[in-house]
Amino acid sequence: MKKIVVLTGAGISAESGIKTFRDADGLWEGHDVMEVATPQGYAKNPGLVLDFYNKRRRQLLEVSPNQAHHSLSKLEDHYKVHIITQNVDDLHERAGSSNVLHLHGELLKARGSNDPNSIVECKQDIKLGDLCAAGTQLRPHIVWFGEDVPLLDQAADITANADILIIIGTSMQVYPAANLVHYAPNNIPIYFIDPKPNIRENSFNNLTIIKDSATKGMEILAQQLLEDKL
Repeated sequence: MKKIVVLTGAGISAESGIKTFRDADGLWEGHDVMEVATPQGYAKNPGLVLDFYNKRRRQLLEVSPNQAHHSLSKLEDHYKVHIITQNVDDLHERAGSSNVLHLHGELLKARGSNDPNSIVECKQDIKLGDLCAAGTQLRPHIVWFGEDVPLLDQAADITANADILIIIGTSMQVYPAANLVHYAPNNIPIYFIDPKPNIRENSFNNLTIIKDSATKGMEILAQQLLEDKL
């Protein structure tokens, strides 16, 4: 069974109603990213950061996977599919995808501020004074700017064994995740789904650009890939 590796970003969740990481003015939900997505911001004002992610978590629980998420899950009937996502939502899992690696953490999990391995499920608000089992303040299980990306090597290994690579909902401008495409084997088919692609078809060997939204583009590609199996 051929292995499809899918790299996804904010664009695939945007059609479910989750806002992309930054607005045009560089703010995230009205906040400077440095205030709410860095260890320094958390150290300076942990209450603000916890409240920010509490609101994101509540929003996540109100939305549903869209057709792009479902199209990817249906591919598992005919392919071995591994999804590597920059997103911290659980929409891939809710749509039925079984192999999802979250590079930047997961919004529905928490961990101790000084205990990165003390990860627990979390669907409620995190408040100041909520502690992990080791006795340190719980924080969102999110990889902030300036922090290591612990699953990056695993993601590179997965990409290096792909037979087909799909890039959807991400501009591939956020590093180190953007480097993953370079781990893909030479000459495998690469599909880039984006309504306003920032790369050209000669950027990589065997690159096909689908200039469409995540839902429509993935519907087109999924139909093609499923027909190839007939």
